[in-house]
Amino acid sequence: MQKIKECIIAFDPSYIPKSGKSTFGTAYFWSGCAQKAKWGLDICGFAAVDVFRNTAFHLNAIQTPPLEKLTLLDYYCSLLVENVMYFKELSTYLVADAYFSKKKVVDTVLSLGMHFISRLRDDADMRYIYKGKQSGKKGANKKYDGKINPYSPDMNHFCEVFTSSKEIKIYSAIVYHNTLKCNIKLAMAIFYKNGKEVTRKLYFSTDLTMDALKISIC
Repeated sequence: MQKIKECIIAFDPSYIPKSGKSTFGTAYFWSGCAQKAKWGLDICGFAAVDVFRNTAFHLNAIQTPPLEKLTLLDYYCSLLVENVMYFKELSTYLVADAYFSKKKVVDTVLSLGMHFISRLRDDADMRYIYKGKQSGKKGANKKYDGKINPYSPDMNHFCEVFTSSKEIKIYSAIVYHNTLKCNIKLAMAIFYKNGKEVTRKLYFSTDLTMDALKISIC
């Protein structure tokens, strides 16, 4: 199977409403529209996304069965393991929403020889990487340079990688994520309207060489 030039594998579980208790797999699953868990079915969808053409091609849809010994997150990770060779024929990048920005998911993706791209919560626990001169004293070298506050960042650690008609600016830095226990490529997108900041969003990739603009687009 030929690889698409700019391709990512997208993963997104979808809630399907279903009344009654006789249908296989019914349970309480998260509904993004309702913003709460509701009774019904859960379908795990995978797609190959052609970033260049802004088009997604459906790969498969797998119904979540009754889970007795596995957590829902464990089950989602098992699907990645089962399908990884199929996915890697198309891309080595997996994209999912912020719910999956968890250590178990990231560790699973990296162990499969892939990279993970997602969005971070605003309160993500991250630290700047220290790049200054070491003291030369006994003991471990200094690794980090303070905690990151995305609404009051130390811009000495960031570089501007993109600006668009004063409506959006994207800054990039390699930082350490305390929960994921690894370095990540952080893309901080700041959105403006009429010259005033409206909001900012944090995206990341485990591929430290990836362009920050691509991270935020994915």
